Amino acid sequence: MKFPKQSFSKLKEALSSHNSSFSSEKLPLIKDFLHYAGVPLLFALCFLAGAAARVVVHHFSPPDVVETASGSSSWGLSFQEEGKRPVGNASIEELAPYNAYFAKDTQEKKIYLTFDCGYENGNTPLILDALEKHNVKAAFFVVGNFIKDNPDLIKEMVKEGHIVGNHTLTHPDMSGISSMEDFKKQLEGVENLYKETTGESMTKFYRPPQGIYSTANLSMAKELGYKTFFWSLAYVDWYQDKQPTREEAFDKLLSRIHPGAIVLLHNTSSTNGQILDELLTKWEEMGYTFGTLSEF
Repeated sequence: MKFPKQSFSKLKEALSSHNSSFSSEKLPLIKDFLHYAGVPLLFALCFLAGAAARVVVHHFSPPDVVETASGSSSWGLSFQEEGKRPVGNASIEELAPYNAYFAKDTQEKKIYLTFDCGYENGNTPLILDALEKHNVKAAFFVVGNFIKDNPDLIKEMVKEGHIVGNHTLTHPDMSGISSMEDFKKQLEGVENLYKETTGESMTKFYRPPQGIYSTANLSMAKELGYKTFFWSLAYVDWYQDKQPTREEAFDKLLSRIHPGAIVLLHNTSSTNGQILDELLTKWEEMGYTFGTLSEF
């Protein structure tokens, strides 16, 4: 569409007149609106931003350091030098009063291997075979349904000298549990299933789901006789539709290994099932031996 040459000057004049009228007649109303509604709107926007942040935090796992709620954190690490223990969002000294650990304070080249078990998809037998081949004793932190669905695997773990630890009954955000009664239910539920399956009492080792914790939770776990175990080495191995390649796994797990490392792997990772034998061999070639969490 083409406009006559005079149109733009006339349009400008009309708009100028309209703006002048709008400014003089409507501005007081806008000021009144902003005065009374501006602050509530600002609070509403802040609330929505905070809620969005909570969603992001809930769906991401280690090694990111994030604040999740007042008084709670998601365990995270910062790797600053290859072959050295990373910096956690709490130090060894800060965790010690709660009988909580993320690594061994040592220069001895020893690794403590752990697995988180939410369900079974066929990779745990491969993991157990590799561990048996290298005579490595690991800790398997299990949730309630894993024991219910896989009693034979639990019995095999125990028979082969591995530790079966407590990863809670239903894998909730434990930092949201404020009462000892509810906290205790999550741990005792797993203890009872373990005893029904094995006839033995469970070793009181605890790992918070998703690494989300609060100092109140750590205190409750200690009061129930538990030691809490975080980790000093992990990698993104839990997405079933986006498994790391062999090369990606070795890149993280070899370059970041360090003396006294508590290593977290997931039993559901097909990559872990396929590479564990070779990974253990490579760590041994680097001069590492393997300990158990009972040494803490």
